[in-house]
Amino acid sequence: MRQQQTNWQAIVAGIVVALLVLVGSSSFVVINPGQAGVLSILGKARDGALLEGLHFKPPLVSAVDIYDVTVQKFEVPAESSTRDLQDLRASFAINFRLDPTQVVTVRRTQGTLANIVAKIIAPQTQESFKIAAARRTVEEAITQRNELKQDFDEALDMRLKKYGIIVLDTSVIDLNFSAEFSRAVEEKQIAEQRARRAVYVAQEAEQEAQADINRARGKAEAQKLLAETLKAQGGQLVLQKEAIEAWREGGAQMPKVLVLGGDSPAVPFLFNLQDIEQDT
Repeated sequence: MRQQQTNWQAIVAGIVVALLVLVGSSSFVVINPGQAGVLSILGKARDGALLEGLHFKPPLVSAVDIYDVTVQKFEVPAESSTRDLQDLRASFAINFRLDPTQVVTVRRTQGTLANIVAKIIAPQTQESFKIAAARRTVEEAITQRNELKQDFDEALDMRLKKYGIIVLDTSVIDLNFSAEFSRAVEEKQIAEQRARRAVYVAQEAEQEAQADINRARGKAEAQKLLAETLKAQGGQLVLQKEAIEAWREGGAQMPKVLVLGGDSPAVPFLFNLQDIEQDT
């Protein structure tokens, strides 16, 4: 009989110890780095986030929801119209994290991280893109891409901050335009190429015409110089004949060859004076 009582006492003691261990272990929660917790008692979220460390929680009637507050990345599509009513589509990669001090509000309003992306980040990305795109024409969206992203970042940061979401960075993965605008851009590029080709052809024709003018001018100047040279040489021949007459009258012996130079062109002219004398 006593042996049975001893066995029952041991069993009860073991159960009590197990319950104490269970209650004790369920009375504390560890929040690791990169996490934040929300304590709920009987299903009601309590104020004050549980940050990293060891925290007490009432056993059996409480629960702790743990949120990842490290950097998260999601790709979100967006579509809008530009100031000139052209369709503009984009895809953004958004790096964000939850504000650890605001996870209680997140728990009460959104619940899970998936709900945050679907119900907060995606629609606010769409609205922020509309704000940035509506300030520009579609061509300005292309040429002012950095400014477009800056306006988008500012609008998105302002909109998400009130939900306890901190935007760290955004990237424009893709930026697409309507098929009509793409064709218009292609046609414009073709027209610009044709215009540049026409300007080039006109400039080439003008340069060729100027070259013809320069050649004609050079030819005219060469002919003028030749005429002046021949005229000068003709005068020297007259003087030479006069010299021959003077030598003949004086009885002097005439040289056989005379070199003409002076102010005439640098290449001298050789004359056979006997031939000249016979001609005279």
